[in-house]
Amino acid sequence: MAALIGVITLQIVSRVFFSAVGWTEEVARFLMVWITFLGATLAFQRGRHIAVTFVVEALPDRLRQLLRVAAVLVVLGFMITLIVIGHRYMQAQSFQKSASLRLSMTYVYAVIPISAAIMAWYALVDLVELIVKGPDTAAGIGSGTAEEPPP
Repeated sequence: MAALIGVITLQIVSRVFFSAVGWTEEVARFLMVWITFLGATLAFQRGRHIAVTFVVEALPDRLRQLLRVAAVLVVLGFMITLIVIGHRYMQAQSFQKSASLRLSMTYVYAVIPISAAIMAWYALVDLVELIVKGPDTAAGIGSGTAEEPPP
């Protein structure tokens, strides 16, 4: 985030006082992509992604645990798929270079499998916690144990 702020500040200052620095817009765009994916990873780890949990919370403990395990397994499957597809996409775009910096687009697209792998790890940790400790322990995908604001 600090790098993005620095690059955008350089872009503004250079446009106002000098001739515009051409590569700043490209770097800002790439940094925004990385921040978005890594921010989604952080939100996933903290259990902050949107979830509708009132139906699951109304169920008996055993059924609630089974549904949460099923949800984590679906997420884990999706993340593994995203790792594979992201890696393939990264390889397919490896010949492409960015317009200003001539940077391999592999570096830009690398965030897809990296963030998916991190989220898959967190989903695996949530799965183990759900199985070992029970339904109300994992703070992962919508379990409701993430801190909520006071009423």
